[in-house]
Amino acid sequence: MYARSGPWWIQPWPEQPFVTIQPDSTWSTSTHLGFEYAALLVNPDYHPAPTLDTAPTAGGPVAAVSTVKGTGEIQVAPTVPIKFSGYDWTVRTISSDRGGLNNLYDGDNAWTDANGAIHLRIKRREGRWSCAEVVLKRSLGYGTYIVTVHDVSHLESAAVLSLNTFDDWGGDQHYREFDVEASRWGDASSKNNAQYGIQPFYIPGNVAPFVAPAGTLTHSVHWEPGRASFKTVRGPSTRAEGPVVAEHVFTSGVPTPGTERFQFLFYVVASEKSPMQHDSEVIIDKFEYLP
Repeated sequence: MYARSGPWWIQPWPEQPFVTIQPDSTWSTSTHLGFEYAALLVNPDYHPAPTLDTAPTAGGPVAAVSTVKGTGEIQVAPTVPIKFSGYDWTVRTISSDRGGLNNLYDGDNAWTDANGAIHLRIKRREGRWSCAEVVLKRSLGYGTYIVTVHDVSHLESAAVLSLNTFDDWGGDQHYREFDVEASRWGDASSKNNAQYGIQPFYIPGNVAPFVAPAGTLTHSVHWEPGRASFKTVRGPSTRAEGPVVAEHVFTSGVPTPGTERFQFLFYVVASEKSPMQHDSEVIIDKFEYLP
């Protein structure tokens, strides 16, 4: 099954694309919301693409396709513009299910202060967590991305700060996502509180965890053909120079540029062991891009 919201997205998840038909010929599945939905009857050896630019059609391993429109009028969520480090960004204002929780996202959870730093906030609102997502308005492609972040050692284990690229239309290359993330992913006993990664995360070698110490850190990713080099150093640094905390190089599965955009995410993951308890805030001093 696919749902269209921008591109067509496989449902419910790329790693769970198939729905079994029951003996009485019925079937059911959960889905993310979309403007249209398409159900495909396929051969068992069919390999669905994570995203499609156009509606799926019958042919080959696809025996039949049934497409229906969603009910109600199409509503495009507004975004809040914000300027940071000389670039134009937008702030998310609608909910999302990152991390296994359907979190709210509010425009007032991201703002810049008198020094030009951007603040990201998680807050409790009406019994749910309201999070922050800030997205660069244009794609930058190959080059070096540098982000300076204030101390994140105070974060609860269920909080996630993610600095990453993402391409809604890049399903063929796992959405062109690579990340620097600060989190214990809901496990307060975890020694590692940060990681570098490229998608898909479930492939061995695509995640490199490390320990991020207290204090200001500068993270950098140098992205070039077939290679993504990550490094974290202590303190603020224009060129990511300083005492090295961690570094790692990925040479397998590195995406090529497309329409990816850099983004900052501050959200909550589901955790039975250590659920989120308190409001939280992080400060990002600077974003820099070197072609």
